Amino acid sequence: MASMTSEGHGPSGYWYRKATEGDGTTAILNALRDYTTSEAAMRRRTRESMGMGANDLLALRFLFQDKRSGRVSRPRDLAHRLGITSASVTTLVDRLIASGHIQRQQDPNDRRSIILQPTPDADREVRHTLGGMHERMRAAAGGMTDADTAVVVGFLRRMTEAVDAVDAAPDSAAGAGHVGPAASDAAPGGAAPGDEAPGGPGHTSTHP
Repeated sequence: MASMTSEGHGPSGYWYRKATEGDGTTAILNALRDYTTSEAAMRRRTRESMGMGANDLLALRFLFQDKRSGRVSRPRDLAHRLGITSASVTTLVDRLIASGHIQRQQDPNDRRSIILQPTPDADREVRHTLGGMHERMRAAAGGMTDADTAVVVGFLRRMTEAVDAVDAAPDSAAGAGHVGPAASDAAPGGAAPGDEAPGGPGHTSTHP
């Protein structure tokens, strides 16, 4: 087994090429990889603490976002955003209603339509579970100058664009000589039973 450096990475550095002395790019990518690994582990612990699957927690996040912005949330909208079928979203909604996290209501503008709302208990539970973490994250980001903020935000947006541009099935030529992420780099624990993989990029955050 290859030895690990003090930063927890093998001597070859990031996945894509051997690191060289003074290679700031590899150092940045390794630090970003460490963060995303920690965030994935945090999401797993949050799901376990709340007794929810990955899609359950993501659906709750979408409902909180919609409530804050004044948008209505319908089951079909939730299915589209999660990238799951109508049958699967029905099962998910029933599960979240049974657990007391959301409720169905008639759309006041169209009584034939059903909208979804998070319950006050769900709001309190999420804030109790994740509130401390959010404060620590804000503290870590606080104190940056406007110039620092512009650099970090610009970098993260470029990384988001780079990740979003990854093909679902890259051709073999593009993958030649490239070592993909190890199993340990995937979200720990995998999807919960009954979960379908969320569709589309950007489905990583766990709380509104």
